[in-house]
Amino acid sequence: QIQLVESGGGLVQAGGSLRLSCVATGRIFSINAMGWYRQAPGKERELVATFTSGGSTRYGDSVKGRFTISRDNAKNTVYLQMNSLKPEDTAVYYCNARIVVRGGYSEVWGQGTLVTVSS
Repeated sequence: QIQLVESGGGLVQAGGSLRLSCVATGRIFSINAMGWYRQAPGKERELVATFTSGGSTRYGDSVKGRFTISRDNAKNTVYLQMNSLKPEDTAVYYCNARIVVRGGYSEVWGQGTLVTVSS
């Protein structure tokens, strides 16, 4: 089992910054990829940023150049540095891990952390 716990959300003014953290516990060795998604009210969940299985990074188009994903393997933690925040970045941000299971892969989600950007 893998557990993901996010932290770092909150209220920030447009143009400001926040850093989100996601700590993974449990069967860490089974993690194949890990990253961040978000879901705004009335919208579908979308990719924000992720580390792929090969170790490279991938970003959603709307956050490129503003957000940076990083990780500390010693702490089993993935971070999301969010700069130049816009009101449209308001959403619940979810940490995601793709884990290897018998027969393929499975997705694990954190509980989410709310980011609110005021104009």
